[in-house]
Amino acid sequence: MSTSSKKIKKTGKTHSIRFEISLAFILIMVGTFGFCFIINMVFMESFYIQNKKEAIIESYRSIDTAISSGDITSDEFDQELGRICERYNIEMIVLDGDSKTVKASANNAELLAKVLWENMISPTNSFLINNITVLEVGENYTLQIDEDKSTGRKYLEMWGVVGNGNLVLVRSTMESIKDNVIISNTFMVYVGIIAIVIGSVVILYIARRITEPIMRLYLISDDMKKLNFEAKYESKGYYHSEIDALGSNMNEVSETLEKTIKELKNANISLKQDIAQKEEIDEMRKEFLSNVSHELKTPIALIQGYAEGLKEGINDDEESRNFYCEVIMDEASKMNIMVKKLLTLNQLEFGNESANMERFDIVDMITNYLKSAELLAKQKDVTLKFEKYDPIFVWGDEFKIEEVLMNYYSNALNHIDGEKIIEVKLVQKDNHVRVSVFNTGKPIPEDSIGHIWEKFYKVDKARTREYGGSGVGLSIVKAIMEGMHQDYGVINYDNGVEFYFELETK
Repeated sequence: MSTSSKKIKKTGKTHSIRFEISLAFILIMVGTFGFCFIINMVFMESFYIQNKKEAIIESYRSIDTAISSGDITSDEFDQELGRICERYNIEMIVLDGDSKTVKASANNAELLAKVLWENMISPTNSFLINNITVLEVGENYTLQIDEDKSTGRKYLEMWGVVGNGNLVLVRSTMESIKDNVIISNTFMVYVGIIAIVIGSVVILYIARRITEPIMRLYLISDDMKKLNFEAKYESKGYYHSEIDALGSNMNEVSETLEKTIKELKNANISLKQDIAQKEEIDEMRKEFLSNVSHELKTPIALIQGYAEGLKEGINDDEESRNFYCEVIMDEASKMNIMVKKLLTLNQLEFGNESANMERFDIVDMITNYLKSAELLAKQKDVTLKFEKYDPIFVWGDEFKIEEVLMNYYSNALNHIDGEKIIEVKLVQKDNHVRVSVFNTGKPIPEDSIGHIWEKFYKVDKARTREYGGSGVGLSIVKAIMEGMHQDYGVINYDNGVEFYFELETK
């Protein structure tokens, strides 16, 4: 199947990311242009009128300043006035008290003079002839919109008295404003259409460049789902991006999965070859543990029954009777504990209990256990050391790991000596964390270190008998840690012994 056909098959029912990116940016571009066009249509004319008002007011004030300073006849004033009139399409006229023209910017000075005198002498008649809308009235001026009924033209004009009685009229036709607005909007439409077309082409090109590597990653992931690890991501850009980094990571994951699957297949072949031998050994172990459990359950029942009989009054000496009862029941309890441990060990060694791997905070688990076991330490006058650690999350069966910690801790309490210090430590290294339990006392003899993990092995049989040890606790630790494929062990020191186990943090 070709790449294009796969693409149609996988993305036919939904829009591709290329389509969504292109559509989103084109809609944003069109929406932005539409918004600007609406703003232009609504506010452009008002903006032009405001601009004209400011220009007319500026011209009016310039004439007022020039007349007050006597510079109205200077060449500099003529140049400045000409610049303003040309730039803003303004007409102006200045008359003295005798109605003589002092300055005029247009050829129709007589018409401007007539309009000025109509406003100055008889504004009422002017209102009748023209439609006038007064915008602003000052102390010596009036700003208004004047519509000539004969021509239908509208003017924005400002007239008044300046200097020593000079009359001034400054005006600008509003038709130029409307023309400018129409031209501006028309030009904006053309520019917007061209910009949308060019922008759409650019957006489609950019979207294609961005989404092409994503599509290649998608096809590679589809092959990986089918356990086909031959396809690899190759960067085609001139620079490395996050997508290239993702592609590189996918290549590494693909190689790791391929290698792991090969290893699993080889391990499966080896496992099949060892099944017969392991089944025979397992049967022997099961038979051994079953026999031991069976042999211990019977005397336990007899001892407990005999103890109950003694407490009911078989012996006349109550003190002796109670003493024997306590001894017998204590022994029965020890044997019962041993049976339970043997059953636990049996389940661990023969796979009846699979590890429930989960991620949990080892610091929190240790803290809670040490709090619950604090009374045992106080009874033996033991100093417990455990620093404060930030949360450390590990992978493992939390219930079984707590049992490992319990065996280490109880073993430390039973063999403590000297300064009577127990120290629990956590050390992180690479992707593992090591949990260790150290107790002061005599080191383990070198010839016994290799045997302490065996069932029923006891370094000091007299002391083990004293605290009721069964010699099974460390065997349970071994079975749990090997079941999770994690490291464990013991280290001798001059002043004590340290037991440890390790767990993965990633």
